[in-house]
Amino acid sequence: MRPDLLIVGGGLAGGLLALRLAETRPELDWRLVEAGPRLGGNHTWSFHEPDLTAPQHAWIAPLVAHRWPGYEVRFPERQRQLGSGYASISAERFHEVLSARLPAERLLLGREVLRLQDDGVVFADGYTLAAGAVIDARGPRPDPALWLGYQKFLGQEVRLTHPHGLAEPIVMDATVDQLDGYRFVYSLPLAPDRLLIEDTYYADGESLPVERLRQHLADYARQQDWEIAEVLREEQGVLPITLGGDLGRYWRNVTDGAPIGLAAGLFHPTTGYSLPEAVRLAEHLAAQPFTSSATLRDILRDYARGRWQGQGFFRLLNRMLFLAGRPEHRVRVMQRFYGLGEPLIQRFYAGRLTAFDRLRILSGKPPVPLKPALDAALARPPQSKEAP
Repeated sequence: MRPDLLIVGGGLAGGLLALRLAETRPELDWRLVEAGPRLGGNHTWSFHEPDLTAPQHAWIAPLVAHRWPGYEVRFPERQRQLGSGYASISAERFHEVLSARLPAERLLLGREVLRLQDDGVVFADGYTLAAGAVIDARGPRPDPALWLGYQKFLGQEVRLTHPHGLAEPIVMDATVDQLDGYRFVYSLPLAPDRLLIEDTYYADGESLPVERLRQHLADYARQQDWEIAEVLREEQGVLPITLGGDLGRYWRNVTDGAPIGLAAGLFHPTTGYSLPEAVRLAEHLAAQPFTSSATLRDILRDYARGRWQGQGFFRLLNRMLFLAGRPEHRVRVMQRFYGLGEPLIQRFYAGRLTAFDRLRILSGKPPVPLKPALDAALARPPQSKEAP
């Protein structure tokens, strides 16, 4: 029997949508298709507690593997503890919870999709599965219509020979050497002797020199007096940071299926955090009709356009970060930002800045030269006449 909906991609956006549909749309017949053997792949998704509403916290609570009452940031001229709660979802917890809560017959794991179409998919083994509508949740779609910088990272979950002593995450330690753009190390304390450490860059290019970053992580651990007994796992990623682009052209290039998550450009434009956007989108889509891929595509295009129009200020900040100064000086922008009030920082991460917040962020002595900052703010996407 042909299902109403196929969700192709069992990562964050696809998995959260399936969970929401299972809880709120019992009449809908859907399938969640994942090429790998497990849902969630090899990722860690974090978020700030104020990013979500109380009802949103309630329905994703089973997925959360770790919570902390606050976090720390470190810069060459500023160190600060912030009292906003912070939480993380591990891929392991994600798979366990979804496997327990979703009907087993609706999870198609280890099934690589060779071709995705509006009316179904063709698997690598040649089998065809038809559906009323198809959602593409397989991650970012490179497209010249978008003007991007990149946040790239290599992370290692490590077991130490002795306790690390961290009570809360270090979300940014930018006291490290500034290489390849704005660089910081991110550390999550998962157990007294277990950490996730990530070497992270806001960079112009996508290349990820894995061996060099592994050495950086080993050097950083040694500087913190953390003796690594074992590397338990490793994860890496290259996330888009949006500077501008032609969103209309981007969506005109989507011809098969209906993209969600990173494939639809739905992530925080500056931080790259994707979980709050994935939660909001899952709630929005769960209330929609699933009559056809074309209908879903229209719904998602309109939703993405609304999000894009509300995020212009973040793209302006991104251009100032990437274009207004030398790459090794980008740290000054973030160092100044973390001197602002904590409620403003919370609203920044949640994507809910007020007009006064915007004024406050841009006022005062700029951390980059004024003329390059103005040039960056007014810059246009390469080969595009559309405003950023």
